[in-house]
Amino acid sequence: MTALIAGLDGQLPALHELYRDLHAHPELSFQEVRTARIVASRLREQGWAVTEGVGGTGVVGVLSSGEGPVVLLRADMDALPVREETGLSYASTRTAVDAEGNEVPVMHACGHDMHVTCLLGATALLAENRDAWRGTVVAVFQPAEEVGGAAAMIEDGFAERFPRADVCLGQHVSPVPVGAVGTRPGPVMAAADTLRVRLFGRGGHGSRPETTVDPVVMAAAIVTRLQTVVAREIGSGRLAVVTVGAIHAGTKANIIPSTAELHISVRSETAAIREQVLAAVRRIIRGEAVASGADRDPEVTITESFPVTVNDPAATGTVFRAFTETFGAELVFTLPQAVTGSEDFGAFGAALDAPSVYWMFGGTDHAAFGDIDREALLENGIPPHIPGNHSALFAPVPDPTIGLGVRYLLTAAAPWLTVQQGHSDVPGGN
Repeated sequence: MTALIAGLDGQLPALHELYRDLHAHPELSFQEVRTARIVASRLREQGWAVTEGVGGTGVVGVLSSGEGPVVLLRADMDALPVREETGLSYASTRTAVDAEGNEVPVMHACGHDMHVTCLLGATALLAENRDAWRGTVVAVFQPAEEVGGAAAMIEDGFAERFPRADVCLGQHVSPVPVGAVGTRPGPVMAAADTLRVRLFGRGGHGSRPETTVDPVVMAAAIVTRLQTVVAREIGSGRLAVVTVGAIHAGTKANIIPSTAELHISVRSETAAIREQVLAAVRRIIRGEAVASGADRDPEVTITESFPVTVNDPAATGTVFRAFTETFGAELVFTLPQAVTGSEDFGAFGAALDAPSVYWMFGGTDHAAFGDIDREALLENGIPPHIPGNHSALFAPVPDPTIGLGVRYLLTAAAPWLTVQQGHSDVPGGN
């Protein structure tokens, strides 16, 4: 590891500047044109073979250093339609037009700017220190993680166009104390389904509701009733979440509209729970429409669907040991359960038939946690006052998060890249 990270301190000022620039110029899913251009330019300067436009705006870099395993390192690039409220000097003030044609504010509220910065730091060191490792690294800068961009890259011939990975590695900055890093074997992030629901009523004048079938009231009843799915239909030891993130209906106070639309997010840890929750959601939507006297059944469309992100047990053990040996047992933790957030990173391992390992690393200042210690965090979770991913206040501290993020990537890759015997002795291989 010492040889792999040689020169990191000299890279940090430029990486910090890059991070501030990316944060100030976020781009929505499949619109990451500027970010992709910066990534491709830097990779070429470092000496990587670069392919642009993979799956839309994706960038892939390939660098070899003799015979050895193939390691895939991945970072996602897209931002979110969130108005930033961090007050940072490099806060985003950008707006963009989303896929539905709406002008929306844009912010790196999930930390993907941190992921890009860390991977570009790792690629720079891999290029500078090629004598320190053997094998091939495939650096994947993925578009549109928020809407399943990994599938777009795979459909664009990823498996055939680039060296086939022996292991896929990825990371995510999280609202835990900076310096902490955690993972777990098996399910590490939940499955996710996004539903768009159209409710059909009968519009009319707000002064004569008796002549209408009010889809606003219908929507309100559905939102309330959906809260019982997890509370009353899923066992207490099972992971599931149902969230209504958007409601659209009406134009004026005295007009009862004829339609309403709901956007619903469903998270689950197994295929069986997923089917159970989705069936309950559909049943409630249909039932409330009938109870309201709607003349037409609601339309329920799944617009996005991510499977459970699963860490290969053997490969995860290899990464966990490397983290513990490098950073110390007091800073490395086992996630107590799968995270309720979702990821499409696992699509690469599934498409390549390669083991995957995904981990979370801290980006929040220790001072924000006060007297809360590690054990309390593991037992009780992140306190509500700590801004999390997708919050308008989410702002990882650049120092020392960036340097640590680079080191996590290289530490995780090192057990494979220092193997001299070839593919048959890949640690954690399947």
